[in-house]
Amino acid sequence: MGHSLTHMAAAMPNINFIGIEVHRPGVGSLLNQVQQLGLTNIRVMSHDAVEVLKHMIPEHSLARVLLFFPDPWHKTKHHKRRIVQVPFLELLHSRLSPEGVFHSATDWQPYAEWMLEMMDTFADFSNSAGQGNYAIKPNYRPETKFERRGQRLGHGVWDLLYINQPKA
Repeated sequence: MGHSLTHMAAAMPNINFIGIEVHRPGVGSLLNQVQQLGLTNIRVMSHDAVEVLKHMIPEHSLARVLLFFPDPWHKTKHHKRRIVQVPFLELLHSRLSPEGVFHSATDWQPYAEWMLEMMDTFADFSNSAGQGNYAIKPNYRPETKFERRGQRLGHGVWDLLYINQPKA
């Protein structure tokens, strides 16, 4: 619904943000918050993030990509729908600047393990916490409603921060 994005944008007015979301009520909520807070450092796109990255974002132009609490697609037969897959990681690598950061977080442990395995085996990124480790939640990431819900249900929260490694 845009709460964490507007929180970060308000806290870091000298940083520009792009919010990409397909859920129309979320886009509307985000736009309402941007207007109410008078934020000028957010651009919003109501579209599929993969398509935006492929067709609208120049190579090596992003300093950071944030993916907080993506759908974990719990059922094994739906794992192919998870966004963190090799083609997505290849696309991220091409769009992040050298030393750019991919930061993801989830409250679903099996998905955290999936992302950790995928990322640690993808040679174009290095784990900022060391291979096989989760990162400590950075101060800039606000607590989200999914995080609060997960904590109420007894779930943990796992952050992963990976540095884009330029090709030698």
